[in-house]
Amino acid sequence: MLEAVNRRPGAVVLAVAGYFLLCIALRISVSSSLEIDEAEQAFLSQFLELGYGPQPPFYNWLQYGLTELFGASVATMTILKNGLLLLCCLFYGLAAWQVLADRRLAAIAMLGVLALPPVFLLAQRDLSHTVAALFAVSLFLYGFLRTMKRPSLFWYLLTGLAVGIGLMAKYNFALVPVAAIVAVLPEREMRPRILDWRILPAIAVAALIVLPHAYWMLQNLGFASGGTLNEMREREAEGRLLQAFYGAYSLASAIIGGSLVPLLVFGLAFRGKLRAIWKAESQWSRIVGRMLALCLIAVLLVVLGVAATHVREKWLVLFLVLIPLYLCLKIEAANIDLSDSLRRFFLLVCVIALGALVLVSARAVVRPWFGDYSRLNIPYSAFAQAVAQAKGGQPALILADDKQIAGNLRTQFGGAQVTMPRPSNALPVDMSRRPLLVVWHDDVRPEAPVPELLRNTLSALGAPAAAPSHLDLPYLYGTGPDRYSFSYIWIAE
Repeated sequence: MLEAVNRRPGAVVLAVAGYFLLCIALRISVSSSLEIDEAEQAFLSQFLELGYGPQPPFYNWLQYGLTELFGASVATMTILKNGLLLLCCLFYGLAAWQVLADRRLAAIAMLGVLALPPVFLLAQRDLSHTVAALFAVSLFLYGFLRTMKRPSLFWYLLTGLAVGIGLMAKYNFALVPVAAIVAVLPEREMRPRILDWRILPAIAVAALIVLPHAYWMLQNLGFASGGTLNEMREREAEGRLLQAFYGAYSLASAIIGGSLVPLLVFGLAFRGKLRAIWKAESQWSRIVGRMLALCLIAVLLVVLGVAATHVREKWLVLFLVLIPLYLCLKIEAANIDLSDSLRRFFLLVCVIALGALVLVSARAVVRPWFGDYSRLNIPYSAFAQAVAQAKGGQPALILADDKQIAGNLRTQFGGAQVTMPRPSNALPVDMSRRPLLVVWHDDVRPEAPVPELLRNTLSALGAPAAAPSHLDLPYLYGTGPDRYSFSYIWIAE
């Protein structure tokens, strides 16, 4: 396999596709219970809306379409995520081919995406909108670099399409096209590409894609921006100077955490040649290097501007994904002998990506041995089967008090609509549907009374009072006496 990769770099595409197929197969086989982002997507996939909350709706729209075609399940959740990651790698490789003469380096650049922690680790645990944004960045790079080399109206329009998708995937994507434009301006022979009239229809395409959600966002500005800003201000700090210190420190830590693994992989694969690579440069390495630097500088300004004290690695991956391409451009500029480098790089990435995948997949099986349980171990499937058997059918409407329960039961009872009592989740559900299943969980009191929010909602619906039922079920893969407690009410009329 390693020899085939060295002789035919295109084989890397098949290897990457095989990796993501393995990711899908393992996730489906490990557990039918959902992680946080998966449960949220399962819940929101009932509705097609212009906006859903603090994240743009592109990923939600894709999930809605897939769910409408094939139903809500772990399979539809994981196929979408890993399908987008595969497309991200493919378009990244196509982008690299535009500016790298050696196909082996283009393959290394594509493999470099798998060396980013948010891709090989965080995405396989639980990511959604960031995955869509990574796909958009790769599509943008492909369109933008092709436009800069061989401009045509089609490539301008494709670049505009990528910008529109990116803005619909993640708000911080906006920094990428701005940085790309500024990065090209110092290159005199390429400057006319930016000032070309064809950039206007590209902007129009992006604007048409963004416009419906932009209208929604203006009507719900606080709802759309509050969550992220609050998360960025996670740490309390007195005084502007101390806030700036915490913010800059957190940003630096996130940059190091997000870039260390790919830098180590490149360092090990090209050991002994690092000095020559560091000194070398080309026109394209300058452009991509400027893009990366401008994006990170812009993030620093945002952090200081909003008094943020907390920055997460996954927020920066849209910019750090430029690192593999940047390093490959410098390697080509240094005219480095690539003998065995691709095979060594391929082997290192395989060890990292497959090792992380095994660890992520095995946690649901291994952690219960030590009395430790994750969301993947919660027995939603057993609960759904027990309720359906006890009541002789499935509910038409489910009322839950959190998204984790709501999303999981959405996948277990495919024909039911699911809702929650919070005003922020007031989405178009037919509350007259019956039978109605009301579900909650209480760690402290297994036989807890109906929570206040659910009780108030039932009162507003005029639903008849009923005594709760309780189910204590063993955890998935659990071998000890530990049980997970569900409480529920079944209202037939």
